[in-house]
Amino acid sequence: MPDAFRRQVGREVAHPGIANDFDEEDAKKYYTYYQWVCFVLFFQAIACYTPKFLWDKFEGGLMRMIVMGLNITICPRAEKEAKRDALLDYLTKHVKRHKMYAIRYWLCEAMCLINIIVQMYLMNRFFDGEFMSYGTRIMQLSDVPQEQRVDPMVYIFPRVTKCIFHKYGASGSLQKHDSLCILPLNIVNEKTYVFIWFWYMILLALLIGLIVFRAFMLLMPKFRPRLLHARNRMISLETCRILSQKLDIGDWWLIYMLGRNLDPAIYKEVMTEFSKEIDPSRYNRNK
Repeated sequence: MPDAFRRQVGREVAHPGIANDFDEEDAKKYYTYYQWVCFVLFFQAIACYTPKFLWDKFEGGLMRMIVMGLNITICPRAEKEAKRDALLDYLTKHVKRHKMYAIRYWLCEAMCLINIIVQMYLMNRFFDGEFMSYGTRIMQLSDVPQEQRVDPMVYIFPRVTKCIFHKYGASGSLQKHDSLCILPLNIVNEKTYVFIWFWYMILLALLIGLIVFRAFMLLMPKFRPRLLHARNRMISLETCRILSQKLDIGDWWLIYMLGRNLDPAIYKEVMTEFSKEIDPSRYNRNK
């Protein structure tokens, strides 16, 4: 009974939310979702993993293949030089072939944002419109006196309910037993969705910022040399400009991601040599 949450416990009601107004159908609130929470959490987990699963299928281990263990600093000199030359050869021969690689990566990032928004909308529908304000109402409890609090966790996930059992007595008469039943699983459910609310809000803010950053990167090519230089300060800004101007967005994205997966010193060598390969005239002129 939602109205029973506002009544005084011990005098008007036996427990928050529990009353005896059985004949008033409008006063009742039916909780039909709590028994499906475990299944919803399972499908939420699958939905969260889907972008990662799709990217692994799209990527096909390309980054691991071209890195070839060059992310480890300690490596025999001959082996390191052979792998570095192989990586440089791959980059030179596969120019303008990585646009779909970059597009698929960005689509998976956008899918993460869409996934969070859709899940929050569906959870709000699942909890009868209570999810969106769930976390904010919990944070507001600290300013409310104890005797006036209506815990939103108890309101959404009742911990105690009124149970009526009909049993036959010793002489065969039907007896009604009134008791309070504890729903221990809801104690776990309420804490789980408090964490999910805060976690999804953080993810939503971070993903929106990420999408804005990606749009800024795509729409402002002059920004890319600075990004490449920020990835590895050992690479000169001039080299970063050559790479950003001569490569399309797919190839630029690949070398940008290589900066995260290669040893910094090796990455500097590869990018310097690669810039000479794609723009030998400027290098000879500067020389």
